[in-house]
Amino acid sequence: MSGKLRVCFVGCGEFAANFVPLFKAHPLVEKVYVCDLLRERAEKYSAKFGVEIIDSFEEALKSPAVNAVAIFAQRHLHGPLVKQALLAGKHVYSAVPMASRVEECQEIVELVKKTGLTYMMGETCIYYPCSMFCKERYESGEMGKFVYAEAQYHHDISHFSEWFRADKRSAGVPPFYYPTHSTAMVLHAVSAHVTKVVAMGYEDQEHDGIFEKGVNQWDNVISDGFSLMKLSNGGTARINECRRIGYKAPSSYINGFYGTKGAYQFSNAQHILTHLTKEGVDFQDVSALVNPRVMEEHRNDADFKTKVANHGWQWDLFSPVQDARVAALPESFKGLPNGHMASHQLLVDDFCTAVFYEKIPTVSAWDAARYTIPGLLAHESILKDSLPIEVPDCGDAPRD
Repeated sequence: MSGKLRVCFVGCGEFAANFVPLFKAHPLVEKVYVCDLLRERAEKYSAKFGVEIIDSFEEALKSPAVNAVAIFAQRHLHGPLVKQALLAGKHVYSAVPMASRVEECQEIVELVKKTGLTYMMGETCIYYPCSMFCKERYESGEMGKFVYAEAQYHHDISHFSEWFRADKRSAGVPPFYYPTHSTAMVLHAVSAHVTKVVAMGYEDQEHDGIFEKGVNQWDNVISDGFSLMKLSNGGTARINECRRIGYKAPSSYINGFYGTKGAYQFSNAQHILTHLTKEGVDFQDVSALVNPRVMEEHRNDADFKTKVANHGWQWDLFSPVQDARVAALPESFKGLPNGHMASHQLLVDDFCTAVFYEKIPTVSAWDAARYTIPGLLAHESILKDSLPIEVPDCGDAPRD
């Protein structure tokens, strides 16, 4: 790429605020702009972060001053906005999910092929310590062949932001339309894709104007989804997406990962690794590798488990298993905001370096499609009385 990135943020809500300082500080970024349908939101960002405002998304796409966009609009708008940006010749960083329709995911992959532009989906969970640990141990061969894993995104609707819950047309989005916080952890760890999915759903019973027909734009009444996914490597994954559930943290996690030679299990703050032996198994407590260091320092506190269950120490603190990747971060990131199990800095660096050096990003369009499409079809399976559905695949990302 000739020259540094000049990025326009599309959407100035609560989540994007975590990323503006990181893009501004990255050494490969020259300029950051913002735009929002609500001018006052953009003005708040401008004052807070010292960035210029572009009047609209359309103006950003026309502007030669902008060569990349970071899309943080409502999740069901991602697909259309990404396509417009790619057609306008802009590189794209998009918050999850990729899109809300299978066809949109496929179209984005084709546009990336056609244009040669960089698209990256900012899936935080590929950098969650549990996923990184399972990937590392699986790729080393010590787990043997992959057999089965369980992963989930358990995020009760009451813990979503007020502005999200206030938008009744959008708050009741089908849980499996936002699947990547659970699918990505397993699929990234084993470098596989889903070939078939079957799912069941929980029909919401709260009647509070969120998961109700005639209220949300999908007429969706499903607040919790549960699926089995057959993978291309012969293994199976159980994937949950739940929004009415008496649980808090960590909201996204792998609680079981099993191979023919070894297994990983997790509960609260304890991470266990076992290896098959003739007598039984070797047992290792690997919590000190997977948990943030500061969490481990408080392990003997009387209220330790309660704090862990309420997201204590699980937002912006790095874990030892992340160290190798953290070492490659720019010095300018030190002391800046981080989040979602300390993944934000890693994601921004991935995108900026991929665009500048013309490399395939960590979560490319091909990967994003593999993480997103199985969830969309899981919801279809629920609506069709748990009909098994074949999952189309867009193929592997090209090698650099």
